[in-house]
Amino acid sequence: MASSSTPLTLPVLPLDGEVVLPGMVVPLDLSDSEVRAAVEAAQAAARTTPGKPRVLLVPRIDGTYAATGVLGTVEQVGRLADGDPGALIRGRSRVRIGAGTTGPGAALWVEGTGVDETLPEPLPGHLAELVKEYKALATAWLRKRGAWQVVDRVQAIDDVSALADNSGYSPFLTTDQKVELLETADPGARLKLATQQLRDHLAEQDVAESIAKDVQEGVDKQQREFLLRRQLDAVRKELRELGGEQEGEESDDYRTRVEAADLPEKVREAALKEVDKLERSSDQSPEGSWIRTWLDTVLEMPWNERTEDAYDIRGAQAVLDAEHSGLEDVKERITEYLAVRKRRGDRGLGVVGGRRGGAVLALVGPPGVGKTSLGESVAHAMGRTFVRVALGGVRDEAEIRGHRRTYVGALPGRIVRAIKEAGSMNPVVLLDEIDKVGSDFRGDPAAALLEVLDPAQNHTFRDHYLEVELDLSDVVFLATANVLEAIPEALADRMEIVRLDGYTEDEKVVIARDHLLPRQLERAGLAKDEVTIDEGALRKLAGEYTREAGVRTLERSVARLLRKVAAQHELGERKLPFTVRDEDLRDLIGRPHHVPESAQDPAERRTSVPGVATGLAVTGAGGDVLYVEASLADPETGAAGLTLTGQLGDVMKESAQIALSFLRSHGAELELPVADLKDRGVHIHFPAGAVPKDGPSAGITMTTALASLLSGRLVRTDVAMTGEVSLTGRVLPIGGVKQKLLAAHRAGVTTVIIPKRNEPDLDDVPAEVLDKLDVHAVTDVRQVLELALAPATSGAAPEVPVAA
Repeated sequence: MASSSTPLTLPVLPLDGEVVLPGMVVPLDLSDSEVRAAVEAAQAAARTTPGKPRVLLVPRIDGTYAATGVLGTVEQVGRLADGDPGALIRGRSRVRIGAGTTGPGAALWVEGTGVDETLPEPLPGHLAELVKEYKALATAWLRKRGAWQVVDRVQAIDDVSALADNSGYSPFLTTDQKVELLETADPGARLKLATQQLRDHLAEQDVAESIAKDVQEGVDKQQREFLLRRQLDAVRKELRELGGEQEGEESDDYRTRVEAADLPEKVREAALKEVDKLERSSDQSPEGSWIRTWLDTVLEMPWNERTEDAYDIRGAQAVLDAEHSGLEDVKERITEYLAVRKRRGDRGLGVVGGRRGGAVLALVGPPGVGKTSLGESVAHAMGRTFVRVALGGVRDEAEIRGHRRTYVGALPGRIVRAIKEAGSMNPVVLLDEIDKVGSDFRGDPAAALLEVLDPAQNHTFRDHYLEVELDLSDVVFLATANVLEAIPEALADRMEIVRLDGYTEDEKVVIARDHLLPRQLERAGLAKDEVTIDEGALRKLAGEYTREAGVRTLERSVARLLRKVAAQHELGERKLPFTVRDEDLRDLIGRPHHVPESAQDPAERRTSVPGVATGLAVTGAGGDVLYVEASLADPETGAAGLTLTGQLGDVMKESAQIALSFLRSHGAELELPVADLKDRGVHIHFPAGAVPKDGPSAGITMTTALASLLSGRLVRTDVAMTGEVSLTGRVLPIGGVKQKLLAAHRAGVTTVIIPKRNEPDLDDVPAEVLDKLDVHAVTDVRQVLELALAPATSGAAPEVPVAA
């Protein structure tokens, strides 16, 4: 053993991540250049001094040398078990490292001083007790491992320093713990430290055995995988009881993500509560999967993301005008909305009472007028993201408000998914076909939309899946519908209704020229200068080949026309460029499908016989022309009474009864042979019997048809009418005047009769349509008959149609 006063000059043999204590014998690999250099330097120095070559074994932790090393002697140089060159080195004593010095070879040489480790004889009482305790603990640990031979060796050690250094062989000690043993110079303190380390390890083993025992008692021996899971749960339980709870990596990840996310305060609190539940749940628990899915959904929501509105009012108006022709009501409403938003923002009124300035508009109109595409244009004009939510056929209330999280496969509702898809809290959301929403045993989705579309409530909307408040007050909701009556009254009351009643023929020509034709040219693979369609052809397409409120069929006709031209060019039958004129249409796409009644031969017109009148109606496809036919049964058949056919609703049937009753009571006044109505059956028929019809607006049309039948006077071909009739002959107001007048214009009618009280509705009708129509506002049926019935032919008996 080196004396404390003896200076030593030794080559350094660094040990990376390892510690050698006095008394330990270790093999070292000479393939390492530093080890080989130190051993060779020690061998060179040993040639001039007696004894074995000596080196200084110094732990090197993360590139830093320890302050204390161990004097080691090279016992043997040879081959290791794997055949590599190696050296067997025995640790002798501690050396306190001093300054570096020079020496032979490539090794690092240092000066050192031996550490005095002597103890008084006999040992003090506390050290003797410590020796006994250490030997008892070491014996207990070695017996558990079955190392009986080592037990005897430890029991035979009486030197305190050697006994403490013997713990360096313990595999459970970390490198830092071994360095601490090495640098503790006092043998008593070192033995106390070694005893404490061994005691802590045995306590940990006892806990592990207790856990294993608890698990084993409650688990079937053959369920190995379940056993391992229970052991993991038990470990977590013991750690919590000992105050050393550790969170799993996944829980750590979710907690970090929640704390780093920009969430509203209440949402953050709810998310952290769910993270706490996730940390307490088992990996096998289905609740863990539900919580993870919920947290992913919450973290993906754009809680504080908003797009800046484009407050260029003129620019927004220009965008709407460029992308859609007509539809002035909607364009004005969007322009008003942007103007109000701009002024609210300028005055710091962006949020009032927790509510922002969103909007809820319902676009009601027939198919093909551009309701859906208008939503994209609105988003474009406002600079917002656009999301379309298709509601046609939705029958489950959970589709709107989401499923409860307890259900397998639960998802948030379509509104929440739309917000997540948009990536902002203020998108333009198009609720398409809101009138097609149904209801069944799963609830009424229309009722679930009441909160979504109520500006007074939707700033605190709660989805059943999220169960946290979601602010929808900044969303612009655009709902589309074909029939307003199909929307529940409470839901319609929450929306601002904007009607799109269809296009005039002039508007259709502009739309076809500016929008439909360029799009279909591209789809047909034709350049703009290869095929052109002149305005006359477009007008004939809109007027005679299609008869609709929108332009969807018109676009299909344009596409068919371009396909035909492209095919003829490929077959070598037609050269390009080519201009399509109205006289070319029949050769390209066949005959017209809708010839106006006024353009037909007089003998072929429907009103060429008494008892037929032309009415106007509103259907889901917009306004339409409706013909009413009346006939009297042969008196010999005895079939008295009123017969109605054409799949009529209750209201229309009542209108027929009222018309008949009025003529019976006022026939003499109108100079009609009402005696025929007493014993002969009256039959009123509405053609297109497969289409359901209802409503009171055909009242004056049925009255006119019956009056024509009884008087034998024809109804004028160019006249169409609409209005409800009362028992006293008053003409009462009806709805859908604009759509009906557009339909009359499309059908080639020139004279229209409407109720007097509907006269203000003419302000909504385009000026170019009114210029081509002679509109009469009446208050009494007598005025209707005077306008609609042609003068009686002098000397001719009335020809009354007789029902078979």
